[in-house]
Amino acid sequence: MSEADLDSAPAEEAEADVQVLRDPADGTPEPITTPFELSEAIAGLAAASGPLAVDAERASGYRYSQRAYLVQLRREGYRTILIDPTALPDLSGVTEAMADVEFILHAAHQDLPCLAEVGLRPSRLFDTELAGRLLGEERVALATMVESRLGVRLEKGHSSADWSTRPLPKEWLTYAALDVELLVPLRNRLADELSEAGKAEWARQEFEAARLAPPPPPRPDPWRRTSGIHAIRNRRQLAMVRSLWISRNELAGERDVAPGRILPDSAIIAAVRRNPTTEDELTQLPVFGGPRQRRQAARWLSALAAGRELPDGELPTPNLVTADWMPPPARWRERFPEAANRLAGAREVIAGLALAHSVLAQNLLAGDIVRRLAWEPPEELSISSVAQRLAALGARPWQVEITADPLLRALTAPPPDTTVATESDEQETPPD
Repeated sequence: MSEADLDSAPAEEAEADVQVLRDPADGTPEPITTPFELSEAIAGLAAASGPLAVDAERASGYRYSQRAYLVQLRREGYRTILIDPTALPDLSGVTEAMADVEFILHAAHQDLPCLAEVGLRPSRLFDTELAGRLLGEERVALATMVESRLGVRLEKGHSSADWSTRPLPKEWLTYAALDVELLVPLRNRLADELSEAGKAEWARQEFEAARLAPPPPPRPDPWRRTSGIHAIRNRRQLAMVRSLWISRNELAGERDVAPGRILPDSAIIAAVRRNPTTEDELTQLPVFGGPRQRRQAARWLSALAAGRELPDGELPTPNLVTADWMPPPARWRERFPEAANRLAGAREVIAGLALAHSVLAQNLLAGDIVRRLAWEPPEELSISSVAQRLAALGARPWQVEITADPLLRALTAPPPDTTVATESDEQETPPD
């Protein structure tokens, strides 16, 4: 055996010990599409026991909406069921039957909004991804956690598929069913680890916060997130980006197609920088010369003209300024040195506490909370005022308990001495 073979042998042996799960234990079910099938499935789930494993598949990147196109459910003592919510848009009967049952989801914040749209709302929640983060795991993908905790490798590969496709291919349905196949044993293993680490109460608070989290408010000026907008140099061009972005997104909403499939961000930026005024000029640009874009040429030219002709007083500002505006931290050192010192000290505190408690820093205290505390600390600094400020910013009680006192010390610490003595400064001045 060569040296290379010796090096790879342990990895190959470990690989051989991992069971690869390619098919659900009960086979791949067909999606439920009729009220009768749904009522039968609900009765079966209600007669089963334990928590309910839940997942949903959307068509992100393909559709404008974030609705669910497939819902997967599994409970011990019953089979996995797949539900087509395009055929059955009201699944509130499942919620009623599972009124006191814990829902298990992986990365619940991603799926709870689309599940709520079809009437699926848990009364209790266990989030396996969030549990992993609280245990200090940096790699928290479902397949990774199933393999590390249960020694089983899930056969994956269709996470970015267009789930609005009908009929859904069998291999996609198999993938979807596997997403809930092992959620219950994974949940049980993680619950034991959280309890052993003294983090069960942390998890309870985090799960409840995720369950009750309201839908995120609309972003102010979402057009400012257009990829490549940093290349735009003046307010007139910003107005044209905004106008073209709004027109693109209106069309995407009408057609329920992802905006990037209607017109890529790169095409918006290219059009604004080139500033075409005729169809011939527009269609000379990449993307706009295709048949689909030629059909929309009048629309895009009209949007560009609207931005080009906007009165000066209505032009957008270079930066979004709102009531809670805060400059990017990268600019603090030069313009707001005191805030920059507070932020550096607070970040150092959170990094140290995260290491001491074996939890990811962003889960110990969200980065936005740290930044806002440093930018606008309480006027009168005390443990109670810092604790109140943290709670107002959205920190959970367990986070406040751990971080308030250390953060107070960071906020009241004197600024670091940045004076650097030079060699001539250190030398004694010679006598005249």
